[in-house]
Amino acid sequence: MATDTNRQRIDKWLWHARMVRTRSDATALLQAGYVRINSAKVSAHGHPVRIGDVVTLALDRSVRILKVEGFCEKRGDAPAARKLYLDLSKDVAR
Repeated sequence: MATDTNRQRIDKWLWHARMVRTRSDATALLQAGYVRINSAKVSAHGHPVRIGDVVTLALDRSVRILKVEGFCEKRGDAPAARKLYLDLSKDVAR
């Protein structure tokens, strides 16, 4: 099976970027309506995310705004996960 390096499923990307502990948690966030890609609400766990997309997450008591910078095949450590996105949340808070 060929892998497309230009996109990844949103549930896998959230898990690889360490925004959630499990892919099931990612699916629950999506189904609850707490995830947006480029301002559009997304509820399907298989929805593709591409480099340059902006993902908005409503988590607990905060909102994270992340620009997708890359993908990975396997979930790595926290420093590797931080390379997958640019956190725009700080820019919005100013």
